[in-house]
Amino acid sequence: MTAAHWNEVYAAGETANSWFQWHPHMSLRMFDTAGIRADDSVVDVGGGASPLAGALLERGFADITVLDISATGMTYARERLGDRAEHVEWLVADVRTWEPWRRYRVWHDRAVFHFLTAAEDRRQYLQAMDAATEPEGIAVFGCFAHDGPRHCSGLPVARYSSLDLADQLGTQWTLIGHAREQHVSPAGLVQPYCWTALRKHPY
Repeated sequence: MTAAHWNEVYAAGETANSWFQWHPHMSLRMFDTAGIRADDSVVDVGGGASPLAGALLERGFADITVLDISATGMTYARERLGDRAEHVEWLVADVRTWEPWRRYRVWHDRAVFHFLTAAEDRRQYLQAMDAATEPEGIAVFGCFAHDGPRHCSGLPVARYSSLDLADQLGTQWTLIGHAREQHVSPAGLVQPYCWTALRKHPY
């Protein structure tokens, strides 16, 4: 999972990717479930070409960071937002080696964690996540469900239930919400997603 790989994937166009959706309805639904408010700070990990930043701006969010390994993918979202892109912080980085300089109230990840099939990659990811999230912060994940695809974008993926994901994050996080999505890709394929919201312990 390298920047070169993802820049090549995105070079085919934003809607060529199976996970793309024009409206982040499930992300927003999980934000509502978890009680996330417009004055909360948000980091969207793997945000790339996602429309989530724009949807959050429309809801009045003012502290939004998008982090992605692919500068090419991020270009689509920035161009879509136009002048509003200036109200978002854009970080090109690999989450596994990212060293955050601040903490956020909300960590959002739709379709990144399930690409981390190696234990060391997951360990590095969770280390960055811990460093970047406030005590009592909220994490929202959208991962392939157990009956979801086994491969995506030329890479193998892991598949999760909400309990599986909570187990990966460990006792520092408590499961507070879950849902299932039948995502329909731009090509018309149905991809089952498992959505999970968790709260970080205050210590």
